[in-house]
Amino acid sequence: MTNAAPAPKTGGFLGFVKAIWTLVDFSRRFVFNMIFLLFAFIFVLVLLSGGGNPLKARSVLVIAPEGAIVEQFSAAPFDRALGEALGEPAKETRVRDIKQALEAAATDRNIERVLFVPHDISSVGAVSARELAAAFRKFKKSKKQLIAYADNMDQRMLLLAAQADEVYLHPDGAVLLEGLGRYRTYFKDAFEKFGIEPHLFRVGEYKSAGEPYIRSDASPEAEAADQHWMNDLWNRYLTELADARGVTADELKADIDNLPALLNEHHGNLGQLALAQKLVDELKTRDEVEALLMERGVKDDEGHSFQQIAMNDYLHLQNAMPTFPGDKQIAVVVAEGEIVDGNASNGTVGGDATSALIRQAREDENVKALVLRVNSPGGGVFPSELIRHEVEMTKAAGKPVVVSMGNLAASGGYWISMNADRIFADDSTITGSIGIYGLFFNVPQAMQKIGLNTDGVGTTWLAGAFDPTRPLDPRVGDLIQTVINKGYADFIGKVAEARGKTPEEIDQIARGRVWSGAQALEFGLVDELGGFDAAVAHAAKLAKLGKDYQIQYEEKSLSPFEQIMVDMGGSRLAKAMNARSMLLPFLAKNSPQQAELERLERLIQARHAGLPFSVQAHCDCGAR
Repeated sequence: MTNAAPAPKTGGFLGFVKAIWTLVDFSRRFVFNMIFLLFAFIFVLVLLSGGGNPLKARSVLVIAPEGAIVEQFSAAPFDRALGEALGEPAKETRVRDIKQALEAAATDRNIERVLFVPHDISSVGAVSARELAAAFRKFKKSKKQLIAYADNMDQRMLLLAAQADEVYLHPDGAVLLEGLGRYRTYFKDAFEKFGIEPHLFRVGEYKSAGEPYIRSDASPEAEAADQHWMNDLWNRYLTELADARGVTADELKADIDNLPALLNEHHGNLGQLALAQKLVDELKTRDEVEALLMERGVKDDEGHSFQQIAMNDYLHLQNAMPTFPGDKQIAVVVAEGEIVDGNASNGTVGGDATSALIRQAREDENVKALVLRVNSPGGGVFPSELIRHEVEMTKAAGKPVVVSMGNLAASGGYWISMNADRIFADDSTITGSIGIYGLFFNVPQAMQKIGLNTDGVGTTWLAGAFDPTRPLDPRVGDLIQTVINKGYADFIGKVAEARGKTPEEIDQIARGRVWSGAQALEFGLVDELGGFDAAVAHAAKLAKLGKDYQIQYEEKSLSPFEQIMVDMGGSRLAKAMNARSMLLPFLAKNSPQQAELERLERLIQARHAGLPFSVQAHCDCGAR
């Protein structure tokens, strides 16, 4: 029996390296363990902290939307939660959140009344405003009081506030009815100065989305078409506002026409003028409204204000209880924003991303029908076709598809809608704009201004023909126009097939012309006038679900870490952290010109199917 040989001793240098490695390895494991324990600690705190302030009896639900009223957030859930945790919440409010809060409050014994504060709304579309106005009217059927207060209001805020039992305005505030307008920045003269040569290819004399790059003003066709649909929306708005405030539409029109004289009579006091016009009931300061609510309700724990709960806190309470999805679901896919290629971020409609959500709904055996909520001006033809095809595939799989058009469902927004089993539009939805255009820019003159020239050879006339530093060959222009013609023929052909008409019939109401939802119904472009709720009810009817079904919004799944952050974003823990954090200044919004230039940059960069130019089904047809 022999003894085992002793292990060789490690040399001085190798021993030093081994010691360093052991230290590094220990540090690595220590850091990762600490990170794990930190997140575990945060998770426990989140669970203990709850979703917001506990609801007390005789509370006032305060609905004070901030920023734009949207169908879906433009930031991803994780980014939003992180912003809340850092004290920088996104300035957006979803339509469905306001509707959910009102619906719950109507039957909640702890909610005594609702206070609506609209003055922090930055924008709201015509259809969103009408749907929310209807939600306020529905809430009032509960016999609970609805009060509106604002420092200032524009005309769409006023339509919402006008649904209240009492409307108060700050004595130094203002309400201004302006009407609808559509004004754009035109670049032709500036392009000429810089030597930029834009080339627009289109079908349809009303397809005006690309006009600002080749003209100095709006074309007569664009002006006539815009005036037609804007008058329809404006007259409807005046009628609804007049009904809510107990005046006539003619009185409202006369007040706008005579505004300078009327304002002079009230010595420049817009608040007093709004009171005289019966647009508001009384002029009150914030303190006076607060005192009124304290008198009618109960004081809070500190005795300084009325017992209240903010809408987001209320929604956290409503959503705190776990839900168990059943086997009778209606999936909702929201398509809001410009239609672009790929897996676009929130705020745009990615061809791949939105197609994946529709496919996800189709493959879910618990989903029996799909509602596609469209609020889009359109965009790229190729991603629009990807989404339309998924709608067609979902129908072929035996699941009904209903489209609910929001504020805007035009051009590519109509493309993705046309194959649904039924299309619902609001009377004031902006739709149509069935047309195609393409843009190509070259800059040889701009280069010459700074002493640059392009020259060389190629094996064919087409080689290098799309180089933007060279003059545009007329044959290239013919080639692009042929592609655009084909795209338009495809568009009206698909619409004709989907709507049971001939391409010639569709061409008569297409050619880029924009219509309101009410006008589109007359031409057979939509099937029925109604809002989102009507579309959901019809989807349930087609799927034979009765009234016992659930609505499930199809969205990108969150990772466990992202879900923790989302949950934490609305908790009292996050609010405590916010109180100790430093707020960053709020950035100013982009100007219309900057937004236009950013869109122009996207158009220049857009490429589809290997083509060196963009092919767009886009409608720049919003009204302000």
